[in-house]
Amino acid sequence: MKIELAIFDLDGVLVDTAKYHYQAWKRLAAELGFYFSEKDNERLKGVSRMRSLEILLEVGGIEKSAEEKEQLAEKKNRWYVEYISAMDESEILPGALDFLKEVKAAGVQVALGSASKNARLILDRLHLTPFFDFIVDGTLVSKAKPDPEVFLLGAQSLNVAPERCVVFEDAAAGIEAGRRAGMFTVGVGEAEILHEAHVVVPSLAEASFAALSRALPDRP
Repeated sequence: MKIELAIFDLDGVLVDTAKYHYQAWKRLAAELGFYFSEKDNERLKGVSRMRSLEILLEVGGIEKSAEEKEQLAEKKNRWYVEYISAMDESEILPGALDFLKEVKAAGVQVALGSASKNARLILDRLHLTPFFDFIVDGTLVSKAKPDPEVFLLGAQSLNVAPERCVVFEDAAAGIEAGRRAGMFTVGVGEAEILHEAHVVVPSLAEASFAALSRALPDRP
């Protein structure tokens, strides 16, 4: 079956902003008087901003009111935006730009499917926005992956049936969301983590869109 739409997650597939999240959380912890390690940060992966803050406060043994938590979460996000606002094209993950070019050259539409509310800023900073026919970000959806809302909205907005879409994801929750949407899924990363994907590649640098399209099964 011909693929008509490729939907990409942002972080971990096209760019790595995880380091900036960690820098912002670490800075917040330092301001609160304790050290937040990379090991501590592992607990925040795939977790919402407010839940991440609660984990950070647990690590520091600190209690805050609901209002104070809102203020701290907003401060962390301001710092994160400050960091990503300085990004440039050098931070595009290896192979990602060439892969996007290959998809577009094949006449396939491209959408972003990210829960980040800063996705447009990141794409603009990396000069990747022109590659996308539609951008679904955290300002348009209310349900987090593994709910399929983010991917279904991308397909609906471009009038493409889910079974003619392929999702590129680096997280198990994203692969589950793609499958629940009735789409083909390509895992980008470790096969042990992304084993539910239809196809897994170590990175986009080691993949070709034409070869992946041939490797997909007949049906999602």
